[in-house]
Amino acid sequence: MSIEEKGSISIHTENIFPIIKKFLYSDNEIFLRELVSNAVDAVQKIKRLAALGQYNGELGNPLVEVALDVEKKTITISDNGLGMTAEEIKKYINQVAFSGASEFVEKFKDAKDANEIIGKFGLGFYSAFMVSDLVEIQTLSYQEGAEPARWVCDGSTSYEITEGSRTTRGTEIILHINEESAEFLSQHKLEEILDKYGKFLPVPIKFGTKTQEIPDGEDEEGKPKTVSVETDNIINTTDPIWTKAPADLSDQDYLDFYKQLYPFGEDPLFWIHLNVDYPFNLTGVLYFPKVKNDFDMQRNKIKLFSRQVFITDEVKDIVPEFLMLLHGVIDSPDIPLNVSRSFLQADSNVKKINSYITKKVADKLGELFNKDRKAYEEKWSDIGLFVKYGMVSEEKFYDKAKDFALVTNTKNENFTLDEYHAKVKDIQTDKNGQVVYIYTNDPAKQDGFIQSANKKDYDVLLMNSAIDNHFVTSLEQKLEKTLLKRVDSSVASKLIEKDEVVESVLSDEQSAKVKDVFEKAIVKPGFQVEIVGLHPEEFPVTVTMDEFMRRMKDMAQMGGGMSFYGSMPDSYKVAINGNHKLVNKILQTENSEEQSALAKQAVDLALLSQGMLTGAELTAFVNRSVELI
Repeated sequence: MSIEEKGSISIHTENIFPIIKKFLYSDNEIFLRELVSNAVDAVQKIKRLAALGQYNGELGNPLVEVALDVEKKTITISDNGLGMTAEEIKKYINQVAFSGASEFVEKFKDAKDANEIIGKFGLGFYSAFMVSDLVEIQTLSYQEGAEPARWVCDGSTSYEITEGSRTTRGTEIILHINEESAEFLSQHKLEEILDKYGKFLPVPIKFGTKTQEIPDGEDEEGKPKTVSVETDNIINTTDPIWTKAPADLSDQDYLDFYKQLYPFGEDPLFWIHLNVDYPFNLTGVLYFPKVKNDFDMQRNKIKLFSRQVFITDEVKDIVPEFLMLLHGVIDSPDIPLNVSRSFLQADSNVKKINSYITKKVADKLGELFNKDRKAYEEKWSDIGLFVKYGMVSEEKFYDKAKDFALVTNTKNENFTLDEYHAKVKDIQTDKNGQVVYIYTNDPAKQDGFIQSANKKDYDVLLMNSAIDNHFVTSLEQKLEKTLLKRVDSSVASKLIEKDEVVESVLSDEQSAKVKDVFEKAIVKPGFQVEIVGLHPEEFPVTVTMDEFMRRMKDMAQMGGGMSFYGSMPDSYKVAINGNHKLVNKILQTENSEEQSALAKQAVDLALLSQGMLTGAELTAFVNRSVELI
């Protein structure tokens, strides 16, 4: 029987091909992903039919092949899968793909992203027309007595079906590449796209051949010989580790896979194998990398797959925000991939997956902490960032993490939140019953303040990671009757308000005079002078910024929605220790210039200790110091 039919694809709206080209053009490389995925499906379906006893013919080795012919300007995608009859071509290629055409045109007039559209209306095959002037299908169905069929279409609504020339089961799609898409007629370009989308497809994908050296006996001296042979260039690993059971994998398997994903990365700290089949399907492996404070550099390292086809590395709705710093792979057929992003967020499966991943990560961290606390503490400088970020941003994660989150003090000792509360509550409770945690964000710069606090037996925490501004505020909100103060936000004796007061030995008249001398010596705006009674051994002058004000400014800098504070001028407190001998020296000096010079020197020393003395002021201070020597 000879098949010959010309016809028109029934579309009740304007021609769909220009629309496909127009809307999907920005991401036209996905034509290869779609056609290779379809070919893989066809191969898997024939395997399934054979397993069910519905196909008894020879299966052969499952294979999808991509071939490039630069001279003919064609790319051919062929498979040894199910194949199609002429009737099936009419049904699947002509009708099904266009059944949603009018709805499609209406709905996606304003679509920006190819991933929103492809596949949604059976359009995967038609992505071929993004890059082709002419598309040809040669196919032979697995069904007994089936005849080969050929379908041709030039991107208009008319097609032609004739007898085909294929002699073996399966399908090949031949794309005659158009002028604008000549970039795809490059071995390197196709290899790049196949590597991106097809690296882990479940059926071997052949792309050309490669030369391999194989052993070939020994030479006369008994040394091993090799011979060069041409072998199929298979571009993918068909059974990546996330498709296997954790019990069948060694640590080395996980590390090798990490190297495959990130060839230049340092080894990860540990990993979590995800495997869930209810209420949604999800597999994957997430790795905790070594992350330092430049964490914006680390994003977009989780790859999302659907049935081993790479989809995207923009996973922000599926993975909780704080875990965007993780690396690895998630594979789920249940994520609605081909719809708009707003739908993705609202989808209940996406929300469930998000919660599941949060829970798995919390369980894993809790298990590591309980199993080997010492090893956990050694990793804390890397994983602390994730944990704190999670505690700040996810209520449910905070509830679990409060048991394994650590705080570290300047002596490099680690404590859980409960342990730390027990450690400091006796000495660091103020007169209102609030426990005050003192912290430093720059131990080198704030060393003088830390030493003053240590002299009073106060413990000082290290809070110097990029997330700690927010973590400090979060802890204060969550912990009962607890305040956090940076060590340089006040003089040591004022950090924790106690009932005992060290009085200044100065009279009111002397205090007023000293205050006047210092106010005249300070030429900077925003500095408030006060005379305080401190231990005679403390610094003569201490410059501090109010804790609340400074914290708001820091958060404004990080974009924490506090921009109002960011624009306010800086204001500082200048605490003059009325009990210091320098103050006495100023009072005994009649010469106002000498008084001013002493006051200025003391203030500059305080500013210098805070790193606030720069430029011309620093030069003037150095020159004055040389004169004093």
